Order: sequence, then structure tokens, then C-alpha cells
Amino acid sequence: MQPLSNIESLLYFSPELLLVIFAIAVVLVDLGVKNRESATVAYLSLVGIGCVFVAVLLTHGQLGDKDSISLFLGMIRLDAFSIFFKILLLLATAATILFSLRSEELDARLKGEYYALLLAITLGMFLMASSTNLLMIFISLETVSLTSYILAGFLTHNPRSSEAAFKYITYGAVASGTMLFGLSLLFGMTGTGDLGQISTRLTELFASGEVYSLAVLIAIIFVLAGVGYKIASVPFHMWSPDVYEGAPIPITAFLSVASKSAGFALFIRFFYSGFGSAEVMQSVDWTLMLAIVSALTMTVGNLAALPQQNVKRLLAYSSIAHGGYLLMGGVLLTSEGIGAILFYLVVYLFMNLGAFYVVVLIANEEGSEMIEGYRGLASRAPLVAGAMAIFLFSLTGIPPFAGFFGKWLLFAAVLEQGYYWLAFVGLLNSVVSLYYYARIVKAMYLEDADEETTPASFSTGTFALLSVFVIPTILIGFINIFYTFSNISVSVIPMQ
Repeated sequence: MQPLSNIESLLYFSPELLLVIFAIAVVLVDLGVKNRESATVAYLSLVGIGCVFVAVLLTHGQLGDKDSISLFLGMIRLDAFSIFFKILLLLATAATILFSLRSEELDARLKGEYYALLLAITLGMFLMASSTNLLMIFISLETVSLTSYILAGFLTHNPRSSEAAFKYITYGAVASGTMLFGLSLLFGMTGTGDLGQISTRLTELFASGEVYSLAVLIAIIFVLAGVGYKIASVPFHMWSPDVYEGAPIPITAFLSVASKSAGFALFIRFFYSGFGSAEVMQSVDWTLMLAIVSALTMTVGNLAALPQQNVKRLLAYSSIAHGGYLLMGGVLLTSEGIGAILFYLVVYLFMNLGAFYVVVLIANEEGSEMIEGYRGLASRAPLVAGAMAIFLFSLTGIPPFAGFFGKWLLFAAVLEQGYYWLAFVGLLNSVVSLYYYARIVKAMYLEDADEETTPASFSTGTFALLSVFVIPTILIGFINIFYTFSNISVSVIPMQ
């Protein structure tokens, strides 16, 4: 299909334009609000998310019987795959805004900038999920990265937050530079920045012997540095624990879900569009390298989580491990593997954000992020403790919770393609993860709270929001609507 011109593309670009408009509106309204404690800008941001959600659904309707539409002369693509991730990212952003309303960490005087940055980073993630050109891929990745650095260091009064931002910038700069070099190698070999044309050119170059497999493999490794940095895969994971621990809890939750989802959207579109053809695979078998990275990522994440006492840091290493599980689906050149990734991301959204919401509540109540702050929670706040146990067991992959069904689909797809060793490593890591998740459950149910600790009291709104995460975590596995939509999204990914 002929790519649309810049003017014609604006009609289909309305969700991204709305994000820009509402980000500017949040800043302007914040300047005019006299009461700095007011939640006006937060509610305005939520309204913006709602409007963007409607616009995403309308643009999906405009696709009609077309599989996809190429916008801005081939820079980005509108298809069911990108719409899937846009909806996922909007849900994560809305949850983060609600968490931020409950969080006592954030400075009320800076709420305008904070919510504007949240909308800005969502815009960058939208572009990451839609980009089909090397230049656009790098610009969208940098948009997300630069905004993430600011949000990670948003607690200016906290030295941990400043340290987190500094480490984030340092690792991000190295990863971005490495990825840019890999992109330049690809452009130099193929003479094009379009992912679809890169696949075609590489096929032709391999057939004529004009390019070496080693050169393409080096380019892939360099690009993987940038993508692996966003999904926190080994060996590009070292920033994650410190950043997750030092950032505000709502931002930690956001980065663990939204940043990872956007990274996998870019990973799937880039690798399967640019390097997924049979001819390229015969010359450069990059799937074995990914399988090794997957095994190392889940193993390092789980083993490093074992001794952690800080729940935020524990969940950071847990997030690394879950990135390894997700990469198992990326190893496969099948729609089942990609569908399993998309389904697991939906499951991960609810169970991980739910766990972080409990962390926000306990941090407000106890002033602590340590496991010891959860002692006796079952007697002080039984509903919150029960919800946290559900989230942790789901993250482990224990039936009948949604995490079990997500891992089941990933393992089934891996076994179907004969990667028995990778499935075995994943199973062992799931068993290991049970230990450190169970430590929190043990503290909540089997240990007594300190004598001076008073019973926790939470509002009805707190329990209502908690149920928004608990109910899907229990029921998603029994309702195949998300997996069905995942498969629909997979069907429009250009595999050649």
C-alpha cells in the first residue's frame, strides 16, 4: 500500500495529537491553579487519557477492511498490533495517575510537570509501538528515555532518586549510542531505513554474496543493546534495580509495565519485520542468541531477588525475570509465540500494577518499603493482604491465577518448537521465584506486627481500585478474549 502523505496522515494521528494537546493543557492549568494541593491536573490528565482511548478506538474503526495504513511517508504504521499496545499503555498510564493521587511521596508543587511528563512518555511509547523506520525508532526510543530519566529522579529531596536518575542516564546513553551504531550499520548495508525494505534488501544481498553474515549479526547485537535496555534483559539490566528503588513508587510501577510493554512492541516489530524472513534466518540465526539471553535474564533476575529486603527492589528483579519469560516467546518465529507474549503482557499489567499499588498503600501507612513493614498485615488489613497474596501467587505462576495461564501459553509455544531446555530453565526459575514471593506472604500471615503498630484503615475507593486489579488477575485466564485479540494483532505483523 502507498504510504500516506504528511497531511493525509494527520487524520489517523489524532491519539498522539491529543496527548500533546493535553500535556500542554496540564501545564497551563497548573499555572493557573492557586491551590497547589489540588488534584485538578490529575483529573485533567485522566480525562485526556479517556479522550485518547476513544480516539484510538475510532482510528481502529477507520482501518475498515485494511490490514494496516502506513503514515507520514512510511515512518509509522497504524494496524491492530499498534492499537493493542496503545490500549495497554493507556491502561498503565491511567493506573499510574491513580496511584500518584494516593502516593504521599510526590511534591504537590510539581504535580503539573509530573502529569505532563507522564502524557509525554506515553506519546513516545505510542510511537515506539508504531515505528517502521530506523530514524523514527531511534527518535521514539529517545523520547521515552529522556522523559524516563526526569521521572526517575523526580523526588529531588531524596538522594536515592537523584542517584537513580544519574545511573539511568549513564546506562541509557551507552545503550542508545550502541543502538544508533547498529542502526547506522543496517542503513549502510541496505541503503534504506524502512523495516520492510531492509528485510527485502538483506535477502537480495545474501543471495548475491554482497554482505557477510557476521556484519549483520553485529548490527543485530548492537540494536539489541538498545531494545534490551528498555526491557531490562541481561546484560543490559543493571540500571533497573537502582532506578526502581529510587524512583517514586508510581513511576516504578509504570516503568515495570509500560516501558517493558513498549520495548517488546519495538522488539517484535523490529526483529520480525526486519530479520524474520527465512532467507535472513538461514544466514543469521539470531534466535539461539535470544534463547540464551532469555535463560540468563530469568535466572539472574530470580537469583538476585532472593536476598532482597526492600519490596520495590525485589519487584525490580522480579520484573527482570519476567522479561526473561517474555523473551521465550520472542525466540520463536511463530504467531503462537508472539500471541503468548501479548497475552502475558496483559496479565502482567494487572498483577504487577496491583502488587505495586499495595506497595504504595503500605508505604503511606507504615512509611517503609521493607518486607518487615508487611508483618501481620493479614490481621491489620485482611483484604489488602489477600489481594497482595493473589498478585504474588499469580506472578509466580500458580493456578488458578492469570499468571499461570500466561506462563502456560509461553511454555506451550516453546515446547511446540522443540526448545525443551529453555522451557526447563523457565520452569526451574518459576520454582525459585516462589521462595522470595512467599517471604512476603509469610510476613503478612505468619508473623506478628510490632506492638505499637495500629490497625490499618483504607477508604472504600482504595478497595475499589484494588478490585480493578484483583478481579482480572483471577478471571483473565478463564476468559480468552485477551488471547483472541492478541492473535488478531499478530495476524497483521509483517513476517517477511
